[in-house]
Amino acid sequence: MTKIAHGRTSAGSPSLEPYAQLLRGLLPRMDGLSVFNERGELHWSSEMAVGPELMRLVAEGLDNAQSRPLAQGERRLAGTDPTFLFWLRRDDRAADAKPFAVVAIALRHNHGKAESEQRSFECVQSLVKPAIECLRRELLARDEILNLHGSLLEQDGDLEMLLSISGGGPDHEAENAGDLKAVVVNATEHLKVGMAALIIPEKGITLMHAAFKAPLDPALPAKARRHLLSMVQARRKAAVVNHMVLQSSTASTVYRVLACPILRADGSCMGVLALFRAESAPEFTRHHARLGELLGRRIASIVAHSYDALTGVLTRPAFEQRLPMALQQHSGAEHPWSALYIDINRMHVINDNYGMHVGDRVISGLGELIRGRLPPGALAGRISGDRFAVLLPSELAEAARFGEALRAGAEQVGAAIGDGKMQVSVSIGVSALAPQSLEFVHAFAAAETACKAANDRGRNRVEVYQEADESIVRRFADINLIGDLRAAIADDRFELNAQRIVPLGGRAGPLHFEILLRMVDASGEIVGPDHFLSAAQRYQLMPSIDRWVIGRAIEMLKPHAALLRTSSTVFTINFSGQSLQEADFTDYVAQMVESSGLDPAALCFELTESAAIGNLTRAEALMRRLRDLGCNIALDDFGTGLSSLAYLRTLPIGMLKIDGSFVRDVLKDPRTESMVQAIAQLARAMSLTTVAEYVETEEIRTRITALGVDYGQGFAIGRPVPLAEVVAELPRHAAAAGPTGPTGPTGPTGPTGSRPQQPPALQLASGG
Repeated sequence: MTKIAHGRTSAGSPSLEPYAQLLRGLLPRMDGLSVFNERGELHWSSEMAVGPELMRLVAEGLDNAQSRPLAQGERRLAGTDPTFLFWLRRDDRAADAKPFAVVAIALRHNHGKAESEQRSFECVQSLVKPAIECLRRELLARDEILNLHGSLLEQDGDLEMLLSISGGGPDHEAENAGDLKAVVVNATEHLKVGMAALIIPEKGITLMHAAFKAPLDPALPAKARRHLLSMVQARRKAAVVNHMVLQSSTASTVYRVLACPILRADGSCMGVLALFRAESAPEFTRHHARLGELLGRRIASIVAHSYDALTGVLTRPAFEQRLPMALQQHSGAEHPWSALYIDINRMHVINDNYGMHVGDRVISGLGELIRGRLPPGALAGRISGDRFAVLLPSELAEAARFGEALRAGAEQVGAAIGDGKMQVSVSIGVSALAPQSLEFVHAFAAAETACKAANDRGRNRVEVYQEADESIVRRFADINLIGDLRAAIADDRFELNAQRIVPLGGRAGPLHFEILLRMVDASGEIVGPDHFLSAAQRYQLMPSIDRWVIGRAIEMLKPHAALLRTSSTVFTINFSGQSLQEADFTDYVAQMVESSGLDPAALCFELTESAAIGNLTRAEALMRRLRDLGCNIALDDFGTGLSSLAYLRTLPIGMLKIDGSFVRDVLKDPRTESMVQAIAQLARAMSLTTVAEYVETEEIRTRITALGVDYGQGFAIGRPVPLAEVVAELPRHAAAAGPTGPTGPTGPTGPTGSRPQQPPALQLASGG
């Protein structure tokens, strides 16, 4: 019987008073009837109180009953009064089974007879046997009902526990960082254990939870760790050990243990969930073992989702989830944090030369290296194929030393693979971490920037983010800007401005402007290209921006197609070298020109010198395609490229724009002055027009005019204004200029001899 309460009757149990009345009829001298369960605990009594002497007799009687399996009871004395104990056994009892209940009948002592003449147990049993049998069946029926009710409650509790720890199934994208802890806590509370421990050595996981009431020794998992791991690795099934002896320095203690394996996908064991009970607690059963195996499967699922299978460190989703939790738990100046961004150098070379399987061994080896060196409280995650992130609870200097140790250790990874001659190295960026940076992108932006700087500076090195390092700060600004830049592209948040270009030295000529690109940030402020073009170049967004510029420029010019057909105004549209990498870019530009309805002679396309030489084959093909349509070509930033003079004779260009760095220094550097003069003379000899950018003062304007430059542009000539205003003024400017033909030092034909050379232009540029 399972529910016992001291007193007249247990809570919720029906009274046995009818049986007491029946027995009094059979035994007029009966003084009291009491019923006890198999543990000697009182279940029901006709008396208001049961004395300790009777409780002692029942306990001793239970011991006697187990040693005498065929006996049905015995006669004992409680003081001077005889007490008859009837041992009620189940129908399917084992030979050495204890009774499931004890019925104690106390008789008043017959002072008129000697003890030897008192009734024997056999005599009393013969009188009450039918009543005792009815009572036995009543108690059995009640016990079965109670057991059934308890079983249903237990199953409901099991289901509630399993639901509380269940996740989103095999397709669940990311596990909550507290899922493993929740499993351990739920197992402790639901299975009523004194201590639960989850141990997965290869993942560095050791979680423990002690019961709130009667907790066990917290050192228990450490003492049993090796034995438990060995047991589940051998069995691969839940193991119940209800008598495990653990030795200490002073004594040995017996515990009940349920060890549940944590299995990998291939069925091998990687860890154990161990549940401990004291020796006095109920034994673990096969039912508990089945529940333990379900818990083990849930833990294995969490591990599979949260830990990278190849390296053993956290997956990126799990790392990003645990990052804010770690920072929130320990924040403030007394708890500094540092971030490390780790990149394996030339991973593609290793894969190409040695095979992907060797590349996986390198990545796995680095993951093992990182795991083995992580201090307590640190987090490590694999955030892409060959990149890792580490969160360290340490100062920046200590984090830099940790990074250097990893870098040195990575060199040994290659020595342990194959013939030992493979070169393995990593570049590592280190930065201090602000506790308010709770998102991965913000928290590790500076470390990623420093890592990329380490790659740029020769690889196999550790770079610390320093605000005094201009190149690193520029990268960091690009990373922070990239999200806003992508949003600006998606939301069409760009504008075009125009800056006037004029002939120098009193030359007559048509209208000229340069069009500059501006971005509108999320707050509505206008920002110049120096703020966002670096990020656009670094993150390969220039092709999208180039297409926006070309499309918007042509759309703004279309309403004035007739006017432009009769005037000599030419608009130059700038694009980047990144666009040349797109196979369909040439066709895109040609189609835009052909379908615009504009006179192609009114359009000039501009490419920087370095981009043209770096993509010579595609640049020349694009230039010739556009020249065949009737457009002109300009070469920007001339003078900064390498070996550019060798290509001037073959590239179909009609204009050279002298790089602004030469123009700015023309007054203070004689060598720069000589270079500007040489470029102007070379261009005149090849019938090319020259334009000087960054004419910021009247002194510079006077000097470049004397050096033979054809056109100038800069703040000393005119500041940028919205392009819409310039376009609105086109009819007036055209009327003032008249139908002037192309003029300037380019001569009657361009370098291809196919059409008149065009003058400098209204330039649609993504920079400047």
